[in-house]
Formats: sequence, C-alpha cells, structure tokens
Amino acid sequence: MKQVSTIGLDLAKHVFQVHGADAEGSPVFNRKLRRSEVLRFFEKLPPCLVGMEACGSAHYWAREIAALGHEVRLIPPAYVKPFVKRGKTDAADAQATMRFVPIKTAEQQAAAMVLKTRALLVRQRTQAVNALRAHLAELGIIATAGLAKIEALVAIVRDETDARLPAAARFALRAIADEIEASADQIERLERAIVVETKHDEDMRRLTTIPSVGAITA
Repeated sequence: MKQVSTIGLDLAKHVFQVHGADAEGSPVFNRKLRRSEVLRFFEKLPPCLVGMEACGSAHYWAREIAALGHEVRLIPPAYVKPFVKRGKTDAADAQATMRFVPIKTAEQQAAAMVLKTRALLVRQRTQAVNALRAHLAELGIIATAGLAKIEALVAIVRDETDARLPAAARFALRAIADEIEASADQIERLERAIVVETKHDEDMRRLTTIPSVGAITA
C-alpha cells in the first residue's frame, strides 16, 4: 500500500469524510470516520499535510490533529472549490493553495465568543425594545428615540397605578421589560470583561490608541 502524505478532511457533526493521497497525488484511501474515531485514526498515521475547510469547528480539530505531529492547513471556504476536480485548473489550484487561515488558539476563540455573545445580546435587547415601543404605542404611550428613553417606558410598565395599561397588557409587557433589563446587565458585564482583556493584550492596547477605536471595536 502506498504511503499517504496528504489528507483532506471534511468536517461534520457526527460522520467525517477523509481522503488520503500519496506524494504523487494518487488516492490511497477514501473513507468515513465517526467523530470518536478521528483522533485515533490520525494517531496511527505518519506525519501528513492535512487540509480542511475553515468552518466553525475547524480550529479545534486543527489544534488536536497538529498536536499529533501533522501539519494542518485551514482553507477559506471561498477557496475550497478550486480543489474539486470539476473545473480544476493548475492556476486555480496554485491560487487556492497560497491562501490559508491561521489556526486560532482556544484563547483567541474564547475572546471572539465574548464579542459574539455581546453582539447577540445587543440584537436581542434591540428587538425587545422595539417590541415594547410598538405595544405601548398601540395604547397611545410613546417615548422619544434613544435607548436611554426606554427606561421611562419600563417604569410605566412596572407602575401598578398607571391605569393606561390593562392588567393583561402589563402582565405581558413586564416580561419584555425584564428581558431588556437582564440583557443590559449581561451586556455591561461582558463589556467590563472586554475592557479588562484589552488592558492585558498588547495588540488591543495599540489599537485603542487610534482615534475613535475603543475596547469593543479593537
């Protein structure tokens, strides 16, 4: 059997596809692997060049497989297609093989998760604020634009003596008010964590010296 030197790994949640080729590019194997089998499979192979698409879990698998002695390269999704045999050209292959995604550390991924979680909470808060404004407007209660002004609407919802809100409306809108306040608290805690991280990261500190760039945008 020819010795494998290059492997293409198609990532999935449960069943992975792995294709191996020798130094001349001739196929050596093409098989499926269950998630639990992946690392055991690569443990038994000599050091290879392993390529995979830079999808959500790719950085994790890249770190794990690289720790077994293999050279791992992550390919941007836009440049994966040139590797497909249909429409394959040497020029396209040459261009694609020159474009790789750096493998992120777990710490880098964690920092990105903090930013993405904050962005998610901001979107959810905006949706809740818009819903509260719309519902209260149906009852003739409005507030001027701006997130700061929403506190006045929340106060109306929580004011049991305000007769403008029917009991059923107050019961429903209190849930939205709770979500707005909870989101604001979570966003504030995440932003404090981002500021602390910025103080300990040299690259982020340099970025914050640029006018109009703060801890969040850095």
